[in-house]
Amino acid sequence: MRASKWQQHMTFQLPNAPTGAVWIHACSMGEVSSVSALIHRLLEKNKVVHLTVVTRTGFAHASRLFGDNISISWLPWDLPFLMARFIKHLSPSMLLLNETEFWPGMLKACKKQGIPIVGINTRISDRSFPKYYKTRKLWARWLSVVSLFLAQSDIDAERLEAMGVDKQNIKTVGNLKFAVSPPDVDAAQVRQMIDPTAKRPILIIASTHEDEEAQVLSLLPVWKQQQPNLLTLIVPRHPERFTDVAKLLSEQGLSYTRYAQERTGQEDVVLIDAMGILTSLYTIADVVFIGGSLVDIGGHNPLEAAVCGRGVLSGKHVQNFKTIYQDMQQHGAAIIVQNNKELAQAISRLLEKPVELKQLHGQAALFMHAQDQVLERMWERIEPYLES
Repeated sequence: MRASKWQQHMTFQLPNAPTGAVWIHACSMGEVSSVSALIHRLLEKNKVVHLTVVTRTGFAHASRLFGDNISISWLPWDLPFLMARFIKHLSPSMLLLNETEFWPGMLKACKKQGIPIVGINTRISDRSFPKYYKTRKLWARWLSVVSLFLAQSDIDAERLEAMGVDKQNIKTVGNLKFAVSPPDVDAAQVRQMIDPTAKRPILIIASTHEDEEAQVLSLLPVWKQQQPNLLTLIVPRHPERFTDVAKLLSEQGLSYTRYAQERTGQEDVVLIDAMGILTSLYTIADVVFIGGSLVDIGGHNPLEAAVCGRGVLSGKHVQNFKTIYQDMQQHGAAIIVQNNKELAQAISRLLEKPVELKQLHGQAALFMHAQDQVLERMWERIEPYLES
């Protein structure tokens, strides 16, 4: 039976999942990506996994990543009787709760049915912490049912403690987003599809939001004057915006093709109007800019580029990945620009100074190598709960 989002939200349709599964909840596409390494580890250890999500893009991304190897459903709405019905049906062996997916109804239902909970990759953002702190007495009670929190950073651990979580139940293990692997693709084939000449320098503008494409396209003549052969790939974050971005490209008078169309070798831009292929495109990029950062979205994950050996540029609005960007900057693997003028200058500099660009990418590769033990630290903490 095909999963119906609203029927599953209301538990009219319950997931076809084996009882006793390890239940992982990850809200959306980015969170699904962050737990993928852990899910693969669980499967390697012959554990049965059920994943719940909230968004359609998260569901689709999980289906692409895991196929039939795990069961997937939408999370019920956080009403006590709906959560109780869902959890009784699923009867999981434990719940791994990703980042800040703190749902009081879910927590209460797990407690009543004796389901152990471990918070993984827990992050308390700058934006959300004041709200949590003001209502800390409530959260102290709700979160007391969580056996262990595995925090991304010491700052997150301190914020959890300030919210009333027992310090003994908090361990800092690092960000699971570091536990990423480069995509299993043939870069030469990817290159052939995107650039049949195999000679053009490639600029990727990734995970863009409304108004960001217009800002970047206004700078394109500067870079084209410097590198007439430059090919720009624009990857909107949300599929519902593909048509709007195509319209914008036409209005700007730019020569462009869509991802599935045949390339002439003369287009200025390729609009990537497909989902789930961004990481493969990083393997052929010369320069990477990550969106959600010129406008106040909070930025997007730079590690998917870094694991492909690509340093990144980003705007200043990266609060959702603040610690990661700070660490990458300190290692010389990321450049943060404050405005469009700085972005134009930074990309121009990298295009004309290949040695500096090579150093940026090299530092990204070294940075990822230094972070590759996050999954092992997390697994060490989770394994006793799996065994019990």
